[in-house]
Amino acid sequence: MQQSKLSYSKLIKSEAKKLGFLFCGIAKADFLEEEAPRLETWLKKGMQGEMQYMENHFDKRLDPRLLVDDAKSVISLGLNYYTEQTQADALAPKISKYAYGTDYHQVIKAKLKQLLEVINEKIGAVNGRAFVDSAPVLDKAWANRSGLGWIGKNTNLINTKKGSFFFLCELIVDIELEYDIPSTADHCGTCTRCIDACPTQAIVAPYVVDGSRCISYLTIELKEQIPGEFKGKMDNWMFGCDVCQDVCPWNRFSVLHKETGFEPHPDLMRMSKRDWQEITEDVFQKVFKNSAVKRAKFSGLKRNIDFLRG
Repeated sequence: MQQSKLSYSKLIKSEAKKLGFLFCGIAKADFLEEEAPRLETWLKKGMQGEMQYMENHFDKRLDPRLLVDDAKSVISLGLNYYTEQTQADALAPKISKYAYGTDYHQVIKAKLKQLLEVINEKIGAVNGRAFVDSAPVLDKAWANRSGLGWIGKNTNLINTKKGSFFFLCELIVDIELEYDIPSTADHCGTCTRCIDACPTQAIVAPYVVDGSRCISYLTIELKEQIPGEFKGKMDNWMFGCDVCQDVCPWNRFSVLHKETGFEPHPDLMRMSKRDWQEITEDVFQKVFKNSAVKRAKFSGLKRNIDFLRG
């Protein structure tokens, strides 16, 4: 059985690589004991803002065995989205790199489905579920337990060889596998670049982000008007924010992604500041067809652009 666990794990990692995943690590499906008090404290302080879904399914967030019957293993994967492409007009409202192309949920779910099919085909009947940040799974905690990297002061998972510009996702399965050694080393050291650079001071302490102050939250999750206290502090971001990753020294090791689905719509990169300020719903639907930006809706993106105009 020991040999089969090892061979199964090697097979899964090999297939994940073929599908284009940057990383694949495996951890035992167990209760996240260390994360429990941290999550509880974070929620009690109201740092989730209006993200009420973060308060739901508290137990399931901490125990994958409540998500998949008889779960034994959590397979964590990373998919690279790093690009050096930038919007042509330096004065145009900015959009986070991760949202340039097709909605990552669609791209990743298709890959995870393929991986699960291969597992069932080559290993046998395996019960499993795929997760792409839309379910109560603590992605970064599992990636850390799977040896993919450490959680930095900006609370992103960072890898010493590839930086942090990658999506995290999981397959939770009911078979025992060979487990990777968790990442215990913290390579942030005395660096505070992410804390110093955050435009809204959302990183309130090393390894603690007040979600209700984060530009990504303000431009995507928040459905009401953006509070006036953030006037002039948004660093011209209209959807998401890359600041804490852009300044991270480890991202000098980021490599260009090879995922065609993440290539941006050409019109998106060409649009000028004025084009964005005058954007119509028709243009929005055309440029952001199958995009994660649709989550903000036209009205939300327009609100953000108008807020940046003051």
